[in-house]
Amino acid sequence: MVMVKHLPADSAVQRELHGEAAEWSLSDHLLAAAVDHLAAANWMFQCVNTGEDDETPDPPKPVPRPGVTDEDDEERSEGSTEEGAAPAVSPASLARFFG
Repeated sequence: MVMVKHLPADSAVQRELHGEAAEWSLSDHLLAAAVDHLAAANWMFQCVNTGEDDETPDPPKPVPRPGVTDEDDEERSEGSTEEGAAPAVSPASLARFFG
């Protein structure tokens, strides 16, 4: 069992145990986070510079991560005020973004 624990992250055993997540390195996760943060910053800039009567742009979709499904993303979002409307940005998500 000790040998299995210390196999490289890209080994066949790790891929079998952890699926696609074994193929993602720390750099891949950090790059996906950087892309998500840039997209959120651009979206916020666009929202702030949109006229009051204009329609607000849709929030960006995060880079897909291994092991995370669309249902997981929907459960984490804050829900919308009306059917089909974009979800509101919560204070907690803004704090995570700027934290």
